[in-house]
Amino acid sequence: MKHYLIAFAVAYLAFVLFSFSTRSQTPAKGVKNIVLVHGAFADGSSWARVIPLLQAKGYQVIAVQNPLTSLEDDVAATRRAIASMDGPVLLAAHSYGGVVITEAGNDPKVSGLLYVDALIPDDGQSAADVIKPYPPSPGNKEFRQDASGFLSLSLKGINEYFAQDLSPEDRKVLYATQIPWAARGTVTRIGKAAWKNKPSWCIIGLNDETVPSPLTRAEAKMIHATTLELRSSHVPMLSQPNKVAAFIVGAAQKL
Repeated sequence: MKHYLIAFAVAYLAFVLFSFSTRSQTPAKGVKNIVLVHGAFADGSSWARVIPLLQAKGYQVIAVQNPLTSLEDDVAATRRAIASMDGPVLLAAHSYGGVVITEAGNDPKVSGLLYVDALIPDDGQSAADVIKPYPPSPGNKEFRQDASGFLSLSLKGINEYFAQDLSPEDRKVLYATQIPWAARGTVTRIGKAAWKNKPSWCIIGLNDETVPSPLTRAEAKMIHATTLELRSSHVPMLSQPNKVAAFIVGAAQKL
């Protein structure tokens, strides 16, 4: 009898600890699903330092692999990721990905939009339309177009204007692994801007030399976004992943 009681007590304790562990890994409130959308010259691994932090909080996370062959293709890839999620979604994007989610975010499963150093178009605007009122950024001047109509970023652009707060080793990897971006994606216009009907958040990199802070501040004001300003380059999700992840979690909890 004594051995039976001991075994029962051990089993019960194990059950309690398992239950506590399971509860602690489930977000207490807000949406549970987060879809992350990368920008130009990148792929889903640009979120690699943020994803584990969100997963540790119990969120279901998918990083979209946009082909960067056209805006339509990228929106379609994002919509497939949204459809794969079980329940409401917080849609977050970096850079050109902001154009993608402003269109794809009209999906009824999307509860909110979060932009990281992103381009945010209004109805009927393209990426080129968004930046047109501003002087060309130093980073944009380092875009290189090949004979097939695809853009890439020079090594100087990555080192000095795109990811200057990363290590030299990390910058070399970004340069070597960049995905060419179809130039036509810069001039394709969206239809309806999803931020007009959904709550939005913005991260603004104060040292961003690709999508400069005067532009991202104006965008945040336009969409009435909750904002976070960081002393970062264009890629704060790589240079300051803890702060970016915490901001995403805060947004998810409010939905």
